[in-house]
Amino acid sequence: MSAALGQLFASGVGVALSPIPVIAVILMLTTVRGRATGVAFMLGWFVGLAAATGLVLLAANGSDQAGSTSADAAHVVTLVVGLLFLGLAVRQWRSRPRGDAEPELPAWMAGIDGFGIPKCFGLGAVLSGVNPKNLALAVSAGVALAATGSSAGQTALGAAIFIVIGSVTVAGPVLGSLIAPARVAPGLADAKSWLSEHNSTIMIVLFTVLGASKTGEGLASLLH
Repeated sequence: MSAALGQLFASGVGVALSPIPVIAVILMLTTVRGRATGVAFMLGWFVGLAAATGLVLLAANGSDQAGSTSADAAHVVTLVVGLLFLGLAVRQWRSRPRGDAEPELPAWMAGIDGFGIPKCFGLGAVLSGVNPKNLALAVSAGVALAATGSSAGQTALGAAIFIVIGSVTVAGPVLGSLIAPARVAPGLADAKSWLSEHNSTIMIVLFTVLGASKTGEGLASLLH
């Protein structure tokens, strides 16, 4: 599994660097039921990301048992994921705010103070497990793990590492608010403002870096 640790870490960081979920959880934490809804969102995030990763691993292992998965197939998947991220970078660049235009956040954020615990849990699961970026990174992590031929225990550990790293930026604000709410509140407000203002730039840079990295990795492996 050690051979896949680098990809697991990079993919996990890519999942964690998602401004919209962080802004959403910060907004929840500032509501009357902030602790309960924040915890629900965090648990939903864990469940969604774990489900996506588990499904990828099952598919990869099933293909391997059928004899259709090879190192070359894993490299092709890496290349496809890289090209997908480069496409997302171009799309994000084209939709970026122009001039003095204010950055636009999803419309559902305006009513987030009225979300109940089940809705916050579901939102966390959707933003982590159904998000195209996270799905692509889960595929990359799952294929990397499956290609190592590790035992079930090592594969589960690798998946857990990916999930924990990918959840740091969501779990951090929630746990901070539970442990020291008065201390973290000003920092959360500043983080929300900064992330809202620079969301587009963050995503352009992230997609470009991930795209270049995965594309280069896939090409180098296939041409080796």
